[in-house]
Amino acid sequence: MFTGFTDETVDFMWGIRFNNEKPWFEAHKETYLTQLYQPMRELGGEIYDFLQEKRPDYGLIGKVSRIYRDARRLHGRGPYKDHLWCSVEQPAEQWTSKPTFWFELTPEGWSYGMGYWMPKPVTMAKLRSRIDRDPAAMEKLTRKLNGQREFILDTQDYKKPRSQAPSEILKPWYQMKSFSVCHEDKLTEELFSRDIVDRLKRGYAFLLPYYDYFVTLDGDPDPREM
Repeated sequence: MFTGFTDETVDFMWGIRFNNEKPWFEAHKETYLTQLYQPMRELGGEIYDFLQEKRPDYGLIGKVSRIYRDARRLHGRGPYKDHLWCSVEQPAEQWTSKPTFWFELTPEGWSYGMGYWMPKPVTMAKLRSRIDRDPAAMEKLTRKLNGQREFILDTQDYKKPRSQAPSEILKPWYQMKSFSVCHEDKLTEELFSRDIVDRLKRGYAFLLPYYDYFVTLDGDPDPREM
């Protein structure tokens, strides 16, 4: 059971940021395992259990990220990440092709939400096509999102919209090439107790109808062939 992160968790993340080399990591590996990795696994397990109970037919899986960076993509950085995250998603050959729930902890703060990291262009084309067929469904979801304060819609946009939105409120969905519905925060006290579990469950419960909408996009017809 997750009981909270600790001061040692944060100290380790700052330590690996400024001492990103194997000797320092090996000397502090036990701290990493007990104060960062294991609590993240416990938190991720509780998030997975909650979402799996809510959506038992989705075949969800839970993951915890590795602290080791891909040696092929270091680009001058050290071999270790200074942050860690857990996620819940459907299995896929390319995980970026499916919407994902996540929680991430960094030395400065934490974030959580649901979204696509790098969806295929055809996925976003299917999204626009679905909205075209039934704009009222996404208008309802968008109004609900705009009416609360926990999450924001964070997007990476095309320079120009790919097509004309059927209404003003739907315009953001027609210019984005990736997005997340997310919350970002500083290192709040709730991280160091079970309070964060309740906060996350409330947030993910709010996000589930959005996940339901996006996770089925793969089954839509390819608008390029219609």
